Amino acid sequence: MKILVVDDDDIVIGIIESILVHHGHEVMLASNGEEALKVIRENQISIIILDWNMPIMNGIELTRYLRSASDLNFIYIIMVTSRNAREDLLEGLSAGVNDFVNKPIEPMELLLRIKNAEQMLKLETTSLALFSLAKLAESKDTDTGNHLERIRLYSKALGEEICRLKPEHCVKISMPEMLFQTSPLHDIGKVGIPDMVLLKPGSLSDQEWMLMKSHADIGAKTLNEVLEKFPNAEYLRIARDIAWCHHERWDGSGYPRSLKGEDIPIEARIVSLADVYDAVTMKRVYKNALPHEIARGIIVEGSGTHFDPFIVQAFINIEQKFIEIQKSYIDN
Repeated sequence: MKILVVDDDDIVIGIIESILVHHGHEVMLASNGEEALKVIRENQISIIILDWNMPIMNGIELTRYLRSASDLNFIYIIMVTSRNAREDLLEGLSAGVNDFVNKPIEPMELLLRIKNAEQMLKLETTSLALFSLAKLAESKDTDTGNHLERIRLYSKALGEEICRLKPEHCVKISMPEMLFQTSPLHDIGKVGIPDMVLLKPGSLSDQEWMLMKSHADIGAKTLNEVLEKFPNAEYLRIARDIAWCHHERWDGSGYPRSLKGEDIPIEARIVSLADVYDAVTMKRVYKNALPHEIARGIIVEGSGTHFDPFIVQAFINIEQKFIEIQKSYIDN
């Protein structure tokens, strides 16, 4: 990975370059924001280490520019600064800075920050690959349209309402954002289902149905293999649980493991409701779209059997949001 160091202080830039080169990193240099942009445009930069105070374009201005440019916002940004006031840190984070290193620079701290950045970039690359795989699985079923977009918005809306009703669910992680990121992977296992089964227009035989249901185990296995490489990636654990458990039912009658009640991860319980709502209200080759009222009735009737009653209540509280999402992302 190429690292760009941006600072107008020759001594500081020399120290950072020396530390990084000594440990085998490929380093490029710039003395201000404008020079940095030229280097970035001409090279594949993965990590930027930059100073806050610089002439022409300071570190915050450069960060904001990079985050606003869709082709550049994947770069990991580390800010080197002597500022440590809370408002300064918040300003940096708000602009899009990923991490901070205090002056005077401690070599071991800098190297650990770089190592963390490399891990995050590898994880981000993996995340993009997984989402592409989910889109591939969806594209095999030509009848799903904007399904993933609706699922992630329904799930996020439910997460927000659940956090409002029971804040303890959101102490460690941002449940709404985590659901937005992970819910599109719920059917990733369908990439392993033969087209002759996945796209069959008529009823499935018992053998075909067993094969179709195996997509939950296939999805969990796929994501678990990635999780083993990134064991601290909480979102991968949640994505695996969703893929594995979103067809489980509150009363234990679901599949693949017949989990019951709160043994089913809450994220999977949320996506389960969102998935059913979308299946009912969207047109398919084998059925017409049904109105919101019908979907609402099915979900309410399934409270305590198919669905977690608490999540059903959250759905009822925000059902207008579901209607708005469904209308905004209707299939062509």
